[in-house]
Amino acid sequence: MVSPVERRAQQVLAGRQIERGEALALLEAAEVNPWPLIFAADRIRRRFRGRRVRLCSIVPVRLGRCSENCHWCAQSAHWDTGTEVRGLLPTGEIVRLARTAAAQGAESFGLVSSGVRLTEDDLAAVEEAARAVRSETGLDVCGSFGALDSDVARRLVDAGFRRYNHNLETSARHFPRVCSTHTYEDRVRSARAAIEAGLELCCGGIFGIGENDEDRVDLALAIRETGAHVVPLNFLYPIPGTPLGDAKPLPPLKILSIIAMFRFVMPDRTIKVAGGREQNLRDLQSLMFLAGGDACLIGNYLTTQGRPADEDLAMIRDLGLEPGRAGGVSGSGTSHA
Repeated sequence: MVSPVERRAQQVLAGRQIERGEALALLEAAEVNPWPLIFAADRIRRRFRGRRVRLCSIVPVRLGRCSENCHWCAQSAHWDTGTEVRGLLPTGEIVRLARTAAAQGAESFGLVSSGVRLTEDDLAAVEEAARAVRSETGLDVCGSFGALDSDVARRLVDAGFRRYNHNLETSARHFPRVCSTHTYEDRVRSARAAIEAGLELCCGGIFGIGENDEDRVDLALAIRETGAHVVPLNFLYPIPGTPLGDAKPLPPLKILSIIAMFRFVMPDRTIKVAGGREQNLRDLQSLMFLAGGDACLIGNYLTTQGRPADEDLAMIRDLGLEPGRAGGVSGSGTSHA
């Protein structure tokens, strides 16, 4: 007798999309035994994404003093977290960091700025930086600069940006509970502006912020609807001083089940396991690929440290996967922790 998880896997492998109730049932079944879901997600990944693991790196081109009150974020001016505050990095420093990322096997390099949006001067500076990174390294350049409108999006395209990161973060229902200074609809508009301008969209979320399985499934379906090319999945690393500073981490097997559910919902997209993976998955970190991930960040994050890139590269090779540059889509997700 074919199990419900296996039945859904066969449908996905045959090209059928799964819907809300089916995705919820996958997570419900995983509460009893997560391994059938994880193993099935691995088959789906191999069928649609192959053995290549896409790698990217990000740099915080500006840190701190963000006017938004996202409850997980160390960079919000609303919380006393002791996070460094720093203005825009000079182009030369950005290029130096991009060279390091390229040497580590990254195929894309994300410029990430705190704040609602860039000033005109800062926009001109990141345009210059993007052109320099492309010229000096050949890396795909990605941007994450907050709210986006059509005019700015077109300027980013002209400057050589390939991709824009703007996460929906969580479900429309849960979002007002963790941020009140802008709306979920604001985030959706920015995501759409990126695609309409011709940018690839990197759009994901963060988990462990008080959401439930319905929120996780609704986020996956909303991201699928945007047409996102890359889906970064971040897992809360609680920052003291933020409203979620005392949040209890999700169990590693729950995290793997969430990754697997996203693979079922979006079998042909790049699923990037991003912020918080080291602290949350711990000894099970390599299983993020078995659970359906086909990309990860290497190097440091925004205000937290990653592990040495050599360790990630060894982990990927030990699994019989292939790290680094190749055809296909990659991207740069961000974790605001």
